[in-house]
Amino acid sequence: MRFKFFLPLILLSAGLSACSEEKATEAPVRPVLSMLAKPREATTFGFVGTVEAKFSTDLGFQVLGRIVSRDVNVGDLVQKGQELARLDATSLELAVRQAEADLASAEAKFDLARVNEQRQRTLLASNATTKEQVEEAVQSREAAEATLQQLRASLTKAREQLDYAVLNAESDGVVSSLSAEVGQVVTAGQTVLTIARLEARDAVVDIPDSYNQLTAIGTPFEVILQANPEVKVTGTVREVSPQADAATRSRRTKIALESPPDSFRLGSTITATPVAPSEGHLWLPETAIGGDDGARFVWVVDPAARKVQRRTVTIRPSAAGGVDVLSGLDEGERVVTAGVNSLADDQPVRIPDEMPQ
Repeated sequence: MRFKFFLPLILLSAGLSACSEEKATEAPVRPVLSMLAKPREATTFGFVGTVEAKFSTDLGFQVLGRIVSRDVNVGDLVQKGQELARLDATSLELAVRQAEADLASAEAKFDLARVNEQRQRTLLASNATTKEQVEEAVQSREAAEATLQQLRASLTKAREQLDYAVLNAESDGVVSSLSAEVGQVVTAGQTVLTIARLEARDAVVDIPDSYNQLTAIGTPFEVILQANPEVKVTGTVREVSPQADAATRSRRTKIALESPPDSFRLGSTITATPVAPSEGHLWLPETAIGGDDGARFVWVVDPAARKVQRRTVTIRPSAAGGVDVLSGLDEGERVVTAGVNSLADDQPVRIPDEMPQ
């Protein structure tokens, strides 16, 4: 009788326990952030920078001296061979005159030694002198000739030094900076001014490391002149600083301009905008991409079942940040954009703007 009395209670307890276990095994409904996969709109951001010369040359005198004239200022256009500055050449002119006088004296001594040698040879033919005297005359002539050659070289050097007192432009360009003033004494090789050549110009900008996909060599940009936004040219990245700035975490990037007009003057402020690819690929933020054994995947939300499914995708860095989806996803599908490493297949989810069912 007791067994019959407790049997319904045992069956009731077992049923309640089974229901509790079933509820415990159901995956919780998780709220997720998501977005619809679609091509990104045209890029509207850019990096502000300036126009700089691709090639510039620091010019200085090759001799020590005091600057007595400077015929150019910053911004002046110069032509190859044009005089830019001049040193006080008094001491150099005196050195040339001294070298000329020494050379004239050596030429006279050489002529005398040569005549004496000829005379000794003539006397030897008539036995009026000795071979020793002839040899002595030959040695005197050779010594005078060696001295003559040395003084000719000294005069050439003195004249070159005098020419170095004038600083000339080595190429066409524009004066971009001045490093010395009239009256200043400069040493040999000290920079006096800098000439920027105009045949090649760069747009120089600082690009944050968060946009490192834009710093690949050859990346195309559209460069707009801020003073006149109607004036624009294209360019490609040609040089990137190997080290980021410690404060801004950005890298100095040089963009080679293609046939820039004269309005792109050195120092002009520009905006460099990355040229977005024209393929129209779907765009997602990097937070939407998960990784597993080298494969990339996203979580696609099934709007009817309100569950997520893992989908393998092929991606590449986007010029505007984030990634372009090359395959594995269709336009209009809803993709989870945060917490991708904490989801599972068929897990129920709720979009924040949806009401709980």
